[in-house]
Parts: sequence; structure tokens; C-alpha cells
Amino acid sequence: MAKAYLVGSGMAALAAATFLIRDGGFDGADIHLFEEQRNIGGSLNAGGTADAGYTMRGGRMFEAEYRCTYDLLSGIPSLDDPSVSVTQEILAGHEDFAWDDVARLVDGDGKIVDVSSMGFSERDRLDLVRCLVTPEGHLDGKRITDCFTEHFFTTNFWFLWCTTFAFQPWHSAIEFRRYLRRFIHLASEFSTLSGIHHTRYNQYDSIVRPLTTWLHERGVTVHPHCHVTDLGFAPGHRSTTVKRIYLTRDGRDEQIDVAPGDLVLVTNGSMTDSTSLGSHFAAPPPPPRSSDAWLLWHRLARGRDDFGNPDAFDKHVKESRWESFTVTTKDPAFLDALAEFSGRETGRGGLMTFTDSNWLLTIAAGLQPVYRDQPEDVSVWWGYGLRPGRAGNHTPKPMTMCSGREILEEVLHHLPFDDGVAARVLENSTVVPCLMPYITSQFLARRRDDRPMAVPEGSVNLAFIGQFAEVPDDVVFTVEYSVRTAWTAVAQLLGLDRKPPAVYKGHHDAHVLAAALETMHRR
Repeated sequence: MAKAYLVGSGMAALAAATFLIRDGGFDGADIHLFEEQRNIGGSLNAGGTADAGYTMRGGRMFEAEYRCTYDLLSGIPSLDDPSVSVTQEILAGHEDFAWDDVARLVDGDGKIVDVSSMGFSERDRLDLVRCLVTPEGHLDGKRITDCFTEHFFTTNFWFLWCTTFAFQPWHSAIEFRRYLRRFIHLASEFSTLSGIHHTRYNQYDSIVRPLTTWLHERGVTVHPHCHVTDLGFAPGHRSTTVKRIYLTRDGRDEQIDVAPGDLVLVTNGSMTDSTSLGSHFAAPPPPPRSSDAWLLWHRLARGRDDFGNPDAFDKHVKESRWESFTVTTKDPAFLDALAEFSGRETGRGGLMTFTDSNWLLTIAAGLQPVYRDQPEDVSVWWGYGLRPGRAGNHTPKPMTMCSGREILEEVLHHLPFDDGVAARVLENSTVVPCLMPYITSQFLARRRDDRPMAVPEGSVNLAFIGQFAEVPDDVVFTVEYSVRTAWTAVAQLLGLDRKPPAVYKGHHDAHVLAAALETMHRR
């Protein structure tokens, strides 16, 4: 029987393993995932405890046109109710408790910003349309700033856009254009986020754990603390046929011979590589060295252009980093005060961004509990800053140098809570900051061939999956992209008839375009 070897255990690898069993007829016992860390789940990993403080890097949003993701999860039972699939659980949650944000932006005076207008000038509108219709090939190597004037980056639209999707002005114009086209159908609901779906708990509990349970029941093996260092290829110029896998396990070098018919799927690169956790009283330490995901990609790409260019993504940390933080508390004071200020009960409000924040802070208070094992008297909320290298408005040092408590003080500085509430929040909260040097590296300015195709030309057993593999039209920094690359890889390598559904293209729908144009022209 053919075997499948998957490098990494993030969402792309878990999805690929599932597709190999579901569509490819693989026996679970013949599928092996090699993971350098102790935990699986990649960027969707979450942890901590109610006593020490919970931790999560962030939250991924979903929407109705996540066709690959919802197809995948439609066959995975929920851990809360096995008679219901994870997809059904997410969709039912949206029906019962959708976001309806009315305090999406808050200004420097602590007042809610009226976002009925996007704040565009006529030049901004023309530039947006021009970007939308420009062929992707004409944007090679360009940044968003190459396509817009300075005024565009002061608009309500930009504050909403950049803090929803984590774009920076210097990021790739190619990726920005793809996002415009991919999510144009959400334009009329953009300020309220009412078109956004979200999981019942954090994504590790709601997606990773059900997936890994399903895979484990079918005999799939995950090898933790296993470092894949290189691949050996069959002789020949630009050969893409893998013959051998080189790895280290427990300090010992090993190699695996890849037989004809075996598959090798590599997660190249990692947006949460070198993540560094701080504590309530200490800033995150300097990030550790780069992981196997980057080193392996560099080795594979050396001397050939069909395996992409990792230098475009892992050499510009100051342009790709930001910092998140998770707050754990037994005192309901913060969530109660936030609900009163925002006009929405906890879990209904979506995101809240402070437009005058030097760190460009955004906070989110989800439906409780956020963790499946979270005690009833504990609440969790989280946030992030997209400009962590700047001094704060209240705290006179960069976010990267702040403890969790100092970050919480900065957040409270931007909220019009009375001193008594602020004191209770500070006294009864535990904040864990999380610095991520590569979190938006997939957004960095790039050329079209800087990411390898999911299945390189001529490949019979090698594929790249995850955020740094290329599939046309769809957008990175989404669970959907990881799942689509996995499905694409499995379907192509095995020659399956069941292929990924087409990427939704709302920009081809006249009704969608009309609604987006109406939103653009509101004054």
C-alpha cells in the first residue's frame, strides 16, 4: 500500500491527511505527519490554563463561501455533539449568535466612530476600482502604497480593512487585490462584520481537536519532535520526484526511503514560526531561531526557481511582525463595561479598533466560554497590535517590550471606563502577550513566482501545502487557503475526479458589484 508523508501538522497537513483517506482511499495507518513541535495544530494552536492564563495567537474568521473548508468539516463530527458536523456547528452558531458590530472603530476621545461612510475621496474610489481591474501580473513586486495616495490610508475603510485582515500599507498589492476580489460580497456588511462566521470556541478546540480525533481513530500517526531536514530527489535536472526523506528524531539522524506510489506533502514556511510568549509581568523574550519549515524550504529552493523564493517572506521581520495578547479573568467587570459601552452583549460585538492607538490596537470579546475546559466563573478575551514597534500612547515604550499588565494598561487608556472598573480589571486579570515575527509574512510584497505551485510542474509525488504554496485567485491568511492547497495537492497527485470547488468570484456578480459600489459612495 502507498504511504503518505506530511511535513508539518498544521491545518493544511491535517486537511491533506483527511482528503487522502476520504477521497484517495488511503488507510490511516499509512499516513505519517512529522511535527517539530510537541503540539499539533500549527497556527491554530492554543493552550494555557485558567489559573496561569490562557493563550492563543489569534482567531480566524470564516464566511459563507469557504467552500473547501466547509466541505472538509462537513464530515468531521463535533466534539460537543457527534451527531452534528463541525460545519453544521459553525453555521448554526452564526444563525444563533451572529456578530452585529456597532462600535467597530473608537477614536482618540473614546467615542464610537460613525462608519456609515467609508471616508473615500473620489480619487480613492478610482484607485480602488483601478486596483480591482488591474491584471495581477502588472502588480509584481508592488506594495499597496504604490497604488494609493496617502489619504486612502486615513479612511474609515482602511482602518476597517487593515485591522480585519491584518494588512499594512507596505504589503503586497497582489494580495490586496486578491482580497478585494475575494471578499467584495462582504462590502455592504463590512463595518458590522455580520457576514463573518466564527467557531464556537477557539479554532484549536473547535477545528483542530475534532480533526485530530477523527484522524487518530483511523490510525494516522503524528510524530512529534521530528525535524525533517531535507529531501532527496531522483537523478535528473530539476527532478521533482522525491526518493528519500532526511530527518532527525531525538537527536538521531534518520532517513526514509520513498517508494513508487508514496506521496510527500510539505508545509513550506510558517507564519507563526518563532512565536515568543511573555507573561503578565514580563515581555516576550527575543524570538527563537527559525524553524524547520523555513530551513527546509531554503534547502529545497536552492538552485531552482520552481520551488519559490523563501527570501521574499522570511527576511523582513519588521514588516511582518505583530503582537497579540490573551486576557483571562474571574471578574466580569471588563466584559460588562465593554458590553455597556459598545451597545452589544458579549460575543455580539466582533472587533473594536482604537484608531488613535500608536500600536493600532484591536480587541475582541467572543462568546463565552472561549475554551472547552474554561470554568464558568472565568472569562477570556484577546486583542492585537499591528504596530508593536512604536511607543504606546500611555506606556512610553514599544509593545514588544511590554509585559501583559502594561499592555492591559494601554488598552484601558483607550476606553472610557471609570477608574473603579479599570482598577478591578487590572487587579483581577492575567495577560499573556504573544510576539509573532512572521505572522503576516505571506502578505509581503512579492512576485508571482515567489510561491511554488501546490504541485510543481512534472511532479508525481511532491506537493507544497499551506500559506506559502500557490493556488490561483484564493487568499492567504485564511483557513480556507490551507484547506484548498491540501485538496489541490491530493487531487492532482492522485488524479482524482473530485477536485476543489472553484474559488467564489463575487466580482463577476452584477448584484454584488452594485452593492459594493453603493457602499463605496456613501457619504
